[in-house]
Amino acid sequence: MPIDYKQYPANWKTEIRPAILKRANDCCEFCGLENYSIGYRNENNIWSEIEKSFAGDMIAEDAREMGYKVIKIVLTIAHLDHDINNNDYLNLKALCQKCHLNYDKEHHSKNIRVTRNFKKGLQELF
Repeated sequence: MPIDYKQYPANWKTEIRPAILKRANDCCEFCGLENYSIGYRNENNIWSEIEKSFAGDMIAEDAREMGYKVIKIVLTIAHLDHDINNNDYLNLKALCQKCHLNYDKEHHSKNIRVTRNFKKGLQELF
């Protein structure tokens, strides 16, 4: 999902994001993948680092032939309470895309249900 940086503080890219990435040592704070490392994903949506999953000289073409898609790991900053206005550093974690999506899965499901019901003209009672 694209980020609308207009909703974030002016110092998000210059101060907050770099500070969280530095605190995390430029690695996902859940799974440990390094920012901008190369990984692979298969049809079962399993991601892996090349060093951990393949022989040292495995190349991307070989991985593709084995059914893997080459991906670049890009760290995102997650708001643990899902409130983009709460930029307390304790509320922010550096996560890879997979961990971030996994963490937000329940929150996204709820938002989808609310949006779908709104479009149908239904209201939630509780």
